[in-house]
Amino acid sequence: MKFSSFTVTYFIGGKEYVSYAAENEHYKIDSEIKESSIKASIISKTEITLKRVDMIFSHEYGEKDKFFGNGYQAWTTSKEYAREEKMKDIIPLAATESLRNLAGISSDCRFVETPKSAGEFFSHTYTYIKNETGDNFFFVGSLTERQGFTVIYADMNKNLLTLSKDVEGVTINGEYDLFDMVCFEGGYDEVFDSYFSAMKLKKPRIDHMSGYTSWYNYFQKIDENIILRDLDALDCAKDSVSIFQIDDGYETFVGDWLDPNDEKFPGGMKMIADKIHEKGYLAGIWLAPFNLQRASRMYKEHPDWVIKNKNGHPLLGCAGWGGAYTMDIYNEECRAYIKEFFDVILNEWGYDMVKLDFLYSQCLFPRNGKSRGTIMCEAMEFLRECCGDKLILGCGVHHGAAFGYVDACRTGCDVDLKYSGKYYNKLHVNNEIPSAKNSMINAMFRRHLDSRAFCNDPDVFFLRYSNLDFTMEQKHLLAGINHIFGNVLFVSDNAQEYKIGDVDVLKKAFKKTKLKVLSVDERKGSKYVVQLLDGEEKKTLIFDINTGESNIDEILGFSKY
Repeated sequence: MKFSSFTVTYFIGGKEYVSYAAENEHYKIDSEIKESSIKASIISKTEITLKRVDMIFSHEYGEKDKFFGNGYQAWTTSKEYAREEKMKDIIPLAATESLRNLAGISSDCRFVETPKSAGEFFSHTYTYIKNETGDNFFFVGSLTERQGFTVIYADMNKNLLTLSKDVEGVTINGEYDLFDMVCFEGGYDEVFDSYFSAMKLKKPRIDHMSGYTSWYNYFQKIDENIILRDLDALDCAKDSVSIFQIDDGYETFVGDWLDPNDEKFPGGMKMIADKIHEKGYLAGIWLAPFNLQRASRMYKEHPDWVIKNKNGHPLLGCAGWGGAYTMDIYNEECRAYIKEFFDVILNEWGYDMVKLDFLYSQCLFPRNGKSRGTIMCEAMEFLRECCGDKLILGCGVHHGAAFGYVDACRTGCDVDLKYSGKYYNKLHVNNEIPSAKNSMINAMFRRHLDSRAFCNDPDVFFLRYSNLDFTMEQKHLLAGINHIFGNVLFVSDNAQEYKIGDVDVLKKAFKKTKLKVLSVDERKGSKYVVQLLDGEEKKTLIFDINTGESNIDEILGFSKY
C-alpha cells in the first residue's frame, strides 16, 4: 500500500471547496505514514467547516483476493466480496433525497458513496483483504471513531484503497485529528488479535449468555401471563439457561419507560425481575433509550427535547411504532430524564442487563459542530455512565463507536419468522432488512469481534412449531450457526411446545461451543463451507443458505426425529 494523494472537501462562508493538496491557503495536513500505522491531522489557517477527508493509496489486488465489507451498524450486511461482485445499494425506487433518507433511515446512505460497479467496495472502521488461499490477510483499521466515522473504499479495478473520514459539520480554527490507523498482515486471528490489542480494549466481562427473549413470538403483544408462562416453560432446560429478557411491549409507548402498563403488567416490572431471579437467571429488559414515539406522553410534554432540522421540524429517528423522534443527548433535561429511567429500571426494578436498541438514531445527522462519529461515541459514553456496572447489550449501533462500552452486541440484522424473508427482501429496501439468511452471514463474517470487542449476539434461533415458517432443517441450521459463531444465544419460544428431541437440541445449542472456526468460504450459488476444529479432529460444515440443507445435525449431534 503506497500513499498517492489527499482529497479534502470543506466549506468557507457557505462556499464548497475540493482540494487535492496536502496544504493550501486554508489548511495544512500533517501526516505520518509507516508500514504499520497511519496518522493524520488537519490544521486550518482560517475557520473552515469540514465535510470529508480522503487519503488515497495504491494497492495491488490479486485476481482472487476478497475484500471484507464491514457494515455501518450492527444490523448491516457484512461479508467478503470477490472482485466480480457488486455491492447492493438501497432500493432503486428511492430516487429523491427525501425518499432515500427514509428508505435508508438505519443505513449510511447520507454520507457513503455506494459503489456502482463490480470490484468496488467499502467497509466501516476496518477491513481486510484475503488472498486466494485464505492464509494471508492484509488488515487496515481505525483505532478510534471519535473524530468521525472511518470508511475504507476499495477499487480493485484501479488498484486503489482509500481511507475516508466523515467529518461533515465539524467547524475548526486550528488543529483537528483525522486518522489513527493501523495495518497488519498475517493469519485471520493474528491480525484481529493485533488490532484489538492496539486499541487496548479490556477483555469483555462476559463470554457467554443463553436464554430467552420475548420479541420474536409476540412482538409488542406481551403481557404478564405470557412472560411468566414462558419463564416456567424454560424449566425443561434450566441448567442451560442464564438470562431471561423482556423485549419491546411492556411500556405504554416507546419513551414512556416509567409509565406502568397496568392492564398488561398489573404486578409491575419489578415483580417480573424478581420472578426471573427466583429461577436463578439474570433479568434483561429492552429499551430504545434515545427515542420518543410520536404518540408518547414524553414527546407531547417535551417536544423541545427532540433533534430538529434547520427548519425547526423534528427529525424522524425510527420508522417503527408509527414513527419516533430522537432525544438530543446535548439537552440537559433529556440527559436527566434518561439517567432517571435507567436508575429506576436497573436499581429499583432490579434488572441486570439492558438491551439498548436503535442507537444509530442519535447520529443520523451531524450537529453542534460535531461529526456523526463524535456524537455516536459520546452517546455510548453517556449510556455507560447511566448504566454503571450493569450489563449492556448493544443493538442498532455502529460497532466502532460501541467498542469498549458494551458487554455484548448484535452482529447482524433481525431474523424473520419466514426463513426466506418477506417480499420486500427481494426489493432490497436497505442493507438492514430482517432475514435469517443475512443474520447467519453476518454471524459468520463478524466472528472476529467475539471475545475481543464484546460477546457476539447473532440474534435468536427457533425450535417451536407455531407462528413460524421454517423447516426442521432450517431451524437446526440457524441454531447451529448461532451456537458456533455467537455467545449470546436466545430463543423466543414457548418451550411447552417442544418435543423431547427439541429440548436436547436446545441444551446443546445453548452450550458454549468447543469448536474452533478455521475458515469460512462462500462458494458459487448459495453454498457455504466452514472448516472447524473439534479438539484434534477437523470437521467440515457444508450448507445451502437458501434452502437450509446442511450437515449441522451430524456436526453438533442434534437429534433427528
